[in-house]
Amino acid sequence: MNFLTVSVYNSHIVSKIYRQAADHLTTHDPVLAPIIARFGLATIRPHRNYYQELVDSIIGQQLSVKAAHTIRERFCALFDSSGLPSVEAILTKNVDELRMAGLSRNKATYVRDLAQHIVDGTVTFDHLENMSNDEIIKELTAVKGIGEWTAHMFLIFCLGRLDVLAHGDLGIRSGIQKLYQLDHLPASQEVASICQQNHWHPYESLACWYIWRALDNTPV
Repeated sequence: MNFLTVSVYNSHIVSKIYRQAADHLTTHDPVLAPIIARFGLATIRPHRNYYQELVDSIIGQQLSVKAAHTIRERFCALFDSSGLPSVEAILTKNVDELRMAGLSRNKATYVRDLAQHIVDGTVTFDHLENMSNDEIIKELTAVKGIGEWTAHMFLIFCLGRLDVLAHGDLGIRSGIQKLYQLDHLPASQEVASICQQNHWHPYESLACWYIWRALDNTPV
């Protein structure tokens, strides 16, 4: 099994891989080393709740973790549910009703559009685990409202892909600015350059996770 392209579900194997990642990053990046020592192994757990992960990511676009969590709770409350509602349930609400949870009109539209695509069978998930990261990004971003950031979050936190650089994430950029003592917020290309200089490959996802943890802003 290629752990860089296939989801990992066995907890023992996950821990072993995360230990390898921690050792690799500690050896190559002196900035991340004390953060890794502080927080230990990553706690990302791949799962198959693909639809829920995408809805969560749409809700969380351009929001802080705290704000996204609040809106998610309000969203679930619209359906008298502690967890995310089914796609069928979402389609019983119109855009204005979904906006009552605090969603923007665009996000409410995107959530309904995703649900409709799933019900229609134009979006399916049974083939994703055999696809490359770039293939998945291309397929997901073809759906209205799903951009590269959402696809990156899906790859990292749902499929458990180990080598995804969330270069457009504001938390990652802010974390790099602080940790690497930059006098500016780095652009995506500079994030990629820092990644290369510090040899994050093949564990770019885990490097991102530690940066989020350093800011106490982990999106999990």
